[in-house]
Formats: sequence, structure tokens, C-alpha cells
Amino acid sequence: MAPALGLTANFPWTEAHAQSATEGLQWQHALSLFGDVKYPVDFKHFDYVNPNAPKGGVARMISIGTFDNFNIAVAGIKGSLAPAATLIYETLMTKSQDEVATEYGLLAEGAAHPDDFSWVVYRLRKEARWHDGKPVTPEDVIFSINTLKQYSPMYASYYRHVIKAEKSGEREIKFTFDGPGNRELPTIVGELIVLPKHYWEGTDSQGRKRDIATTTLEPPLGSGPYRIKEFVAARSVTLERVKDYWGAKTPAQVGTNNFDELRFEFFRDNLVALEAFKADHADWIAENSAKQWATAYDFPAVADKRVVKEEFKINDSGRMQAFVLNLRRDQFQDARLRRAFNYAFDFEEMNKQLFFNQYKRINSYFEGTELASSGLPEGRELQILETVRDKVPAEVFTKPYVNPVGGNPEAVRANLREAAKLLKEAGFQVRDQKLVDSNGKPVTVEILVQDPSAERIALFFKPSLERIGVATSVRVADDAQYQNRTRSFDFDMIIDQWGQSLSPGNEQREFWGSRTADQPGSRNTIGIKNPAVDALIEQVIFAKDREALVAATKALDRVLLWNFYVVPQFTYGFSRYARWDRFSHAEPLPKYGRSGLPTLWWYDTDKAAKLKRS
Repeated sequence: MAPALGLTANFPWTEAHAQSATEGLQWQHALSLFGDVKYPVDFKHFDYVNPNAPKGGVARMISIGTFDNFNIAVAGIKGSLAPAATLIYETLMTKSQDEVATEYGLLAEGAAHPDDFSWVVYRLRKEARWHDGKPVTPEDVIFSINTLKQYSPMYASYYRHVIKAEKSGEREIKFTFDGPGNRELPTIVGELIVLPKHYWEGTDSQGRKRDIATTTLEPPLGSGPYRIKEFVAARSVTLERVKDYWGAKTPAQVGTNNFDELRFEFFRDNLVALEAFKADHADWIAENSAKQWATAYDFPAVADKRVVKEEFKINDSGRMQAFVLNLRRDQFQDARLRRAFNYAFDFEEMNKQLFFNQYKRINSYFEGTELASSGLPEGRELQILETVRDKVPAEVFTKPYVNPVGGNPEAVRANLREAAKLLKEAGFQVRDQKLVDSNGKPVTVEILVQDPSAERIALFFKPSLERIGVATSVRVADDAQYQNRTRSFDFDMIIDQWGQSLSPGNEQREFWGSRTADQPGSRNTIGIKNPAVDALIEQVIFAKDREALVAATKALDRVLLWNFYVVPQFTYGFSRYARWDRFSHAEPLPKYGRSGLPTLWWYDTDKAAKLKRS
């Protein structure tokens, strides 16, 4: 949805602006997708921070996996990026955590765009500086978007509608889009991570020219509140707070980034990480396993409340998590086979055996949001679906989408009978307890997974698929092999998930669009090439108001569901954290900020002293 024309900012107007492309337009200190912004141009800080939060202390965090790269430009195609690398940089704008899809100036002090959204101009703050003291310039911004588009498939897709970035004033950059009407593009540009051109075009301490097209373990130059202090390759990274950080008094930064150090310790899997947390070698841990949450936190520090277990409501997004059936494999071209796989999946029994009945089944690609379809289409959604009626399954209009329900022998048998019926209709047969296609070729599936938790889920599904005659294997790959195989779509099935914001837009092309189906490294891991889906994505992107956006998204959701591209798994509406009780935060936490860790928290010396004495 669109950035609304917000409050006019009383920015100083200099001679350099006289020929600005924005002449006659309102400069905005914030952009919103839904309407007026909450905070006025002269706001001092966000409501959900403590502007007087004490600075100091150390936060020790857990990262799963490893790293061999600090260069975000090649993240996703080369090496394993250290998560700390993104924290040293800043973006043009930053999101408010108590509003839906609203951004306020960070590196930029303001933005302006015409009514048709065909371009946007950002003006940099004159005080914005790199850690070496040099100013952040329009040349840095132009270098950043061009470089990220050149070397990163993800950014190339995300910013592909930006056809030109050029300097338009002393501190201004104009981004021109490939056409009018795409109301989300100005805010997408606001999310741009800005890199230092002079650093990447310079030489390292040994006189060697830097190459942004390669991985590196040289700590890069940033502009944010933290810099890389030290690291042990593949094992740990420590960030230190920049004491003379230029943006400390910027309204969107006041009361945040309170720790003197952020330490990231890397672990190969969650079980080892949990043991490190229990031994107080890490300050908090995010727990994604229902089993672990229910059974593994019974150690003494929890009982005597030195360790706090807490769940934070997820209000800012929805998601689809599922077994992905790779449409690039001929056997998955038939929707009836794909649907049969869903009938074979007994979620209810899995939920009981593995997850202590903590989860609910996912019934939407936008699960957990108002964007999820339900019942039968009506009103504006129905009108939109009528435009693609001849390209979608007839059931889209006549049946509400529901997943099969198992959980007891009778239900499971009924579901397996329905699966067998679908397979027979599609020309598959069972011979000697093996499912074969019309040419007699056995249907075989390898489920590729990356870690023990995913392996457990795949192994549960395996016997169910074998009951319908599918020869099934589960393969655990190391991080590098898994990334290489998924980037090149070399798999039968994987487990994947797609996070969804409350304002879906251009990223839907990356997720489900025909253009990305054969693009290595894209998020269209399913391989969808469907003209109806493409048309509905465009309806989402070019929606002119919130009502149209919701209707178009529900229509897209319904068509994706009725094509049975995935076997939906499960979700939980909270993030689970355990932490040693030495930290505090302002009350209440923002509605769309989840835990707020570590940005909104601070080291509480009184709590820490009490914890040390206990």
C-alpha cells in the first residue's frame, strides 16, 4: 500500500535545493502505507522507549550455524553471513514498532514523491557519518543500490523496479521507478541498507584493493550505533557501541541500542546452545521447539526465577510454513498428487506426539493476519477472483479451503482413502506396495532438511507417505550443501517458510511469481508459474486502498491454497524466550515489536547484582 502524504517538515531550504526535483512537493519526515503517521515532525522519541535508559553492560546472544563472511552484498550466494554484519549499517528510514508499516527518517531526514509514485527523492541528514568520520553522501546511496542489485539475487528482485538512482541535490538522491502507480516503492527504497563507497573502492590494511563481489572477514566500515570490535572466525563476533555515534539524538534512535557490547556466540544446533544458556554462557535464548519449551526448562535457575520464561505475542506478521513440493519435478505437476500428500499428513497426531499440542495447523499463506482467506469469497474479493475465473480451480468459488483432519485411526483411514482416490484419478497405481505413474515409473521422494528439528518432522511424515506407496527418504545436509542445493532448486521436497507483513506487496513476486521460478536463489522455491497467481499479485501491488489490498491478498491466498503447492504445517502465535534476569525494558513493549530484544532493553545493574548474589 501507499505512503500517505504526511505532515510537511519544516526542513531548511538552501540554494542547493532550488533546482531540486521535489520543488512544489511536500517533504515528509515519515512515510506510511495506511494513512497519517503517529509521530509529528518534531517528535523527540518513540513512546515505547525509555529515553533515559542507562547505557552499559554486555548482552550475550546465541546464533545457530556458523559464518565466514561480513559482506552483505554477497549474502545468500556466497559464504555464511555473520548476523552481526547487518547491525553496523543503517537504512534511509526505520520502522516504528507501534504503527503498521510506517517509517521515520534515519540516514534520511525526509522524503518526497509525486502523486503517481513514479519516483521518490530522499534527503540525507547533514550530520550522518561513517565510523571514520566521513559524511554519508548521495554517492554512497547510489553505490549501495547498484551494488546490491548487481551481486545479490534477493536485492536484484526486490529493487528491480528502481531503474535509476541519481544525485538530485547537495544531499538528495532521486530514485526513478519503471512505471507509475506502485504505491509501495517509495517505502521499499527507504529500507535500503547504505554502504560506504569510499571504503569498498579503497584498499585494506595490507594495501590490497577490496572486492565487494567476494566474501571477506575484514570488519567493514559502518555508520550505525555499533561497530565490529573482535571476532573468532566461525565461532563468535563482538560488537561495541560507538560512543560518538552521530545518530544518538536522532528521534528514531533515542532510548535504543543501550548495551556497550553485543556478543554473538555460534552453535551448531539448538540443543548445544541450550546447554550453554543453562550454564549462563548466554543471556537469552529464543526457543522454537515446543518439546524443548515444555520439557527442557526445568533446571534450578528457572525454579528460583533467576531465569525468566516469557512469551511475546506476534502481531506484526503472518506466515506460511510447509513441506514444499518442487514443481520442477515432473511428478509434482499434477495437483491431485500434491493434494494426496496433504491427505497423508496427520498433523493432529504429530502435534500430540512431538509438540505437546501447542501448535495449530496453518490454513493460509497469510496465517495470523486479517489477510487470510476463509469461507467462500464474497464482495470485493469475489469481484477480483472473477477476473481469473477461467485460470483457477473451480473449487475456489464453491468450497471453503480446509486441511484434512486426522488424529484418530478412523480419520486417518478416511484421509488415506481420499488420497488413494485422487491418485487413481491422476493415473497413479500401487504395484507391489509402490506407487507408480502411468508409465510404470515409481514415485520417489527425498525430503532434504538442514537440522535435527526439521529431520524429526520429516521422519514423522515419512511413514505416512509410504502408506500411500511413495518411496520416501530423509536426507540431512550441512549448511553449505543445503544452501547450494536449495539455491539451485536441487530437491524433491524441503521445509520452507515465508514471513508475511501486514502490508504485502512487491515481495509477493519474489515468493510466487513466474519470473522468479527459474531464478537461482529466489524465494520461489516451489517453482510456481501460474498466470492467475501473477495477475493477483499485480492486484495486490497496485491496490489503491486498504480494502482493495485486503481483498486482493485474500484472493491470492485462496488461489495458492487451491493449487495445493505445499503441505501446510503448523504455527504458534507467540515467540518464546528464556533469559537470565539482568535486563529491563520500558512498559509496555510496542505492539508490533515482539520481544524488542536487544534494541529496546538495557542492562539493569540492580537486577544483575541481585542475580550475582543468589
